[in-house]
Amino acid sequence: MDPWQAAAVFAAGIAAGTINAVVGSGTLITFPTLLAVGYPPVTANVSNNIGLVFGGMTGTWGYRRELEGQAHRLRRLVPMSLVGSIVGALLLLRLPPSAFAAIVPALILFSVVLVLIQPRLAVAVQKRRAATGRPGDHVGVLAMVATLAAGVYGGYFGAAQGVLLIGILGAVLDESLQRVNAAKNALSLVVNLVAAVTFLVVRPQAVDWHVVALIAVGSFIGGVLGARVGRSLSPAVLRGVVALVGIVAVIRLLTS
Repeated sequence: MDPWQAAAVFAAGIAAGTINAVVGSGTLITFPTLLAVGYPPVTANVSNNIGLVFGGMTGTWGYRRELEGQAHRLRRLVPMSLVGSIVGALLLLRLPPSAFAAIVPALILFSVVLVLIQPRLAVAVQKRRAATGRPGDHVGVLAMVATLAAGVYGGYFGAAQGVLLIGILGAVLDESLQRVNAAKNALSLVVNLVAAVTFLVVRPQAVDWHVVALIAVGSFIGGVLGARVGRSLSPAVLRGVVALVGIVAVIRLLTS
């Protein structure tokens, strides 16, 4: 990798860390960049995943205020993300890259629709919980299964994992979009971290540490920037950003 290529990967890491903290899908920036500078798909995906863990840390820390009071919820959802990410990482190492190609765009579009209609869904969730007497932080089977599925996808590839989580959790949890985004950052961090450890144990030869270092430093900076930007957005603007990123992700996946 020459200095210009290294600069491009570093810049992609900053951009990915920023967008991951705000909504997710930063992999759609770093992964194509790594392919463009000549890295094979598995090496690019594995090295990118490990590097983005550091951006996930700063993005989650930046949303720590919005995470307050969500410990009970995360205790139920984090194991789902953990198991899903291990399964997804192992699938990446065993299945062809095209295995999820058909279903991923449909999943992302479905998530975008959920995000756009989230205000109406929130009202319905509130009414249902008022009728059943369940607390607002109740985590149902649907949220757990959906988080598990998102973890599998995130461990396998990860692009637009945040859009999936925001769409799913926003639809089933009685929470503001910013607090849902905070939970998304924490769960995405778990997925990326566990997948990274899985890659290091199962196939360490697929890791390029120069790539990891560049993306780690870049995404670390981007996570700080993204958390500041994301927390300042109104729910309507944040919803629009999520929808836009999701649609761009679908277009990129369908045309790549």
